[in-house]
Amino acid sequence: MSSSDKNAVRIGMLTPSSNTCLEPVTYRLLHGSDLATAHFARVPVTRIALDDGSDAQFDPAPMLAAARQLADAQVDVIVWNGTSGSWLGADRDRALCAALTEATGLPATTSTLALLDACAAYGVTRLGLAVPYTRDVAERIVTTYAKEGLDCTLAEPSGISDNEAFARIPRADVARQIEQAAPDAHAVAVVCTNVYGAEAAAALEPTLGIPVFDSVAATLWRALDLAGAAPVLTGHGELLRSGSLRGRCQDVLSALRDATGADRTTLRLDVPGHGLHVDLTAAEALGSGVRSIRRDASLDQRRLNTVEWLEQYRAPLVQPHFRAAPHPPQALVDVYGVHAQMLAPVVRGDDMTGWISVHSLRERDWTERDTAALAAAVDRVHHLLDTYGKAHSA
Repeated sequence: MSSSDKNAVRIGMLTPSSNTCLEPVTYRLLHGSDLATAHFARVPVTRIALDDGSDAQFDPAPMLAAARQLADAQVDVIVWNGTSGSWLGADRDRALCAALTEATGLPATTSTLALLDACAAYGVTRLGLAVPYTRDVAERIVTTYAKEGLDCTLAEPSGISDNEAFARIPRADVARQIEQAAPDAHAVAVVCTNVYGAEAAAALEPTLGIPVFDSVAATLWRALDLAGAAPVLTGHGELLRSGSLRGRCQDVLSALRDATGADRTTLRLDVPGHGLHVDLTAAEALGSGVRSIRRDASLDQRRLNTVEWLEQYRAPLVQPHFRAAPHPPQALVDVYGVHAQMLAPVVRGDDMTGWISVHSLRERDWTERDTAALAAAVDRVHHLLDTYGKAHSA
């Protein structure tokens, strides 16, 4: 991509001064695409610890000054490309983003908030952590993420406090940490933007069978997303390829659940290019205390009576109860407590690519407003598949 390409998004990144990893990795992740250019300003950060001296490095004032300078370059988004919120608290990062936006008029995020957004997009509630820090910092991260609804398992941390030294950790050691953190986790996060974890993360995902979120890649992903670049970058792992599609699908289902007052909404899609297959949900929104169905692949979904009905009629199926055919699988009632549902097919050309389900834990009469909300959600899914249907090779 030519740096003079006027159609490319410009990303403004606030960078820890001793970081030598995130800039070359970001350039490598963007290489060969036409999505964005990255522009960096440094703020003083040299040591990571749990003391006042370390905490003072993350005072907002230097970041705001650097952000104003980046805004002079007419960037489209401002990013604090550091993970300090992981031990200082995610609310501190949220306040920083609000201040950055007030100072520049631009959307803003941070590496920590990007990791949390990635977890939300993939429905992650059990997260493995690979970190270079000392154990007390690592354990503080576990506590911070628990407040955000994440139950974390921790690989043995590297035990380093010198920020510059993080980039010297052998990549094989980073890979071993990822593997140690993976058992029983929904995903693994490499928490540090000065660790060379992006390559290991992408390489290990097929073997581990779960997403691995590298902090540098996650920050770039969320920055592109906030700037409206619809990122679909192949060759760098699941998040940059499909995370934005999943996140937007999650937004659709959350809005649908709110509109209908349902207990659960799910979306199933067959889109192999984005790693989506109907036997596992692409997205799910849940009411309080409602059991997740997201990772249950025990049924052949396309052979269910209700799905075969959708395939035959290509129309919404509205069921206020299950006393009439087509009957859902008994597990939906016995295991997940569903007693009424609406289903709507997502038809692309001649194929039923997937469907949306709206579940109620009690029998209920679905209203015209409910069915209209379901139809609108299907339309939004079509728009997303059109938007994110093409990959950008990198």
